[in-house]
Amino acid sequence: MSTTVYGKVYGSAYEAMELPRIIRVRENLYAAAFSLMKLLPARYILEQAERTGLISPGTPILETSSGTFGLGLAMVCQARGYPLTVVGDPVIDQDLKNRLEMLGATVDIVEDDGRPGGIQAARLSRVNELHQERPESFIPGQYDNPANPAAYVAVGELIAHTLGGVSCLVGPVGSGGSTGGVAASLRQNDLPLSLVGVDTHGSVLFGAPEGKRLLRGLGMSLIPGNVDHTAYDEVHWVAPAEAFHATHELYRRHGLFMGPTSGASYQAASWWAEHHPDETVLMLLPDEGYRYQSTIYNDAWLRAQGVTPAAATAPRLIRHPSEAGQSWARLIWGRRSHAQVMGPEGAS
Repeated sequence: MSTTVYGKVYGSAYEAMELPRIIRVRENLYAAAFSLMKLLPARYILEQAERTGLISPGTPILETSSGTFGLGLAMVCQARGYPLTVVGDPVIDQDLKNRLEMLGATVDIVEDDGRPGGIQAARLSRVNELHQERPESFIPGQYDNPANPAAYVAVGELIAHTLGGVSCLVGPVGSGGSTGGVAASLRQNDLPLSLVGVDTHGSVLFGAPEGKRLLRGLGMSLIPGNVDHTAYDEVHWVAPAEAFHATHELYRRHGLFMGPTSGASYQAASWWAEHHPDETVLMLLPDEGYRYQSTIYNDAWLRAQGVTPAAATAPRLIRHPSEAGQSWARLIWGRRSHAQVMGPEGAS
């Protein structure tokens, strides 16, 4: 006779969405599937600011985001009574803009002005400009605020409780909060853990040349303070066609309807799990796919971008980030600093 296990009653939809579902995908591969991963650090950062007296209901909140962190902030700000301005760029599609505005957020779109640091630098400059106009406002600062990775202790505790620990954690890297925060939490138990960061071509996070990025939600045109390079054992660079195919496969094979950063994570994690059959591998899947139905799940959009989703066979093993090229590549990072990897001894 089976026993039904009943869950808790949540105080809000936001609370119910914060933590991931832990799902076994195949023999040694598990997924931490989030509805909206960035909701967790958004709530945590604002709560920390409330506790220290930096903000109270009515304080204007200013932040740069072109995706899910802005959406998470908008949800929390609407619930707690904070007026929010999200500084984004044209990557914010109309559907996301509508959702942000329905939650009461003001969306301020800026263009890339050609300065070093690309569009991210332009957005940060606009945030600082708005802050000078409204000095009473608060900037959560997802890129550099240590409360971002600290928020993911709760995820590490959930993983430890459900799986008892994992051998390898794989996840996309943008601000550095999720992969770095979850890994730090799991490593507190002194268990061996390999951390594999997933980046994309055109991103400078791990030393590859800057360029245009069609695969969004991971990678950056500047290096956030929350990216602790010494935490990563291995780095993978994935291309849009590969990641979009992996995103589709994640849904077709496993019923996980997720966004493209989840597909990129699945691509690298599947390869790692296959080549390390004795290890328990967990991949972070940051958000669901509903936002992307008119883009990566839409054949017309893919054709307009000149992209045909295609499976990648295996990553090229490279010795230096400059060799990342435009197809799937991996580098044994070895918990080195950015300077160590990029220096004269980096390729030795």
